[in-house]
Amino acid sequence: MALRRAAHQILDSPKVLDDPLAVPIVGDAIAEIHANISRHQSRVARAFRAFMVARSRYAEDQFAASVSRGVRQYVVLGAGLDTSAYRGAATSQDGKVFEVDHPQTQGWKKERLQAASIAIPPWVGFVPVDFERQSLQEELRAAGFRADRPAFVSWLGVVPYLTKEAASHTFRFLGSLREGSGVAFDYAVEPSSLPLLERMAVRALSQRVARAGEPFRLFFVPNELDDFLKARGFHRIEQLASKEINERYFTRRSDGLRVAGSAGRLVSAWT
Repeated sequence: MALRRAAHQILDSPKVLDDPLAVPIVGDAIAEIHANISRHQSRVARAFRAFMVARSRYAEDQFAASVSRGVRQYVVLGAGLDTSAYRGAATSQDGKVFEVDHPQTQGWKKERLQAASIAIPPWVGFVPVDFERQSLQEELRAAGFRADRPAFVSWLGVVPYLTKEAASHTFRFLGSLREGSGVAFDYAVEPSSLPLLERMAVRALSQRVARAGEPFRLFFVPNELDDFLKARGFHRIEQLASKEINERYFTRRSDGLRVAGSAGRLVSAWT
């Protein structure tokens, strides 16, 4: 995913996600993009890249909106090589960023930050959580998270890999946060509700990620997701399908970069 964000900085103009740290943080891996430009510019690769950068931009836009309403806590769940805590809307001296990830992944990210000479601001805190053994709520509290204050949560590229039980548990916690809190995430649409060709594409992608050890486990029908979120404490919900994503982020482009298909959606939900 980090390589897709980096490729966007190199290959696309204008940028939907202007991230000057996307290239430095991937380090020498950037050579893969330069060596395979034609592959990164294929129709499928461009559509996939468009979704990756749109979801990051969407989460950052939603966080910026929450900051304007007084929110000062930002939680990045499954942070990976996300750089939003080191630039843009997250750089708030009176705020606090909590980057949550598996301890091993977080250790790797710290190595990448150091190698790229990206300074860790004082308002950024790392919260290592092994979700199989530790409680997100407890670990956040131990890291200084204030449950009596609203927060915004970015949770990208994670939900499709969870069991419904694990997703329900986390959404219930997020839905219990103080009024005015919000979360932005992406999800995979139930394949049975997709057109035939898209079902075939999702099946092929599912087989590929399963071979990599990260199988898709959770899909939602859009209107059923709304009910799922409302039952867990959320009241205002926005869903963006490819049409709405393209209208918001990819209009009037001459390079044709845009999201395709209907297998993935972006969501924001608020308590």
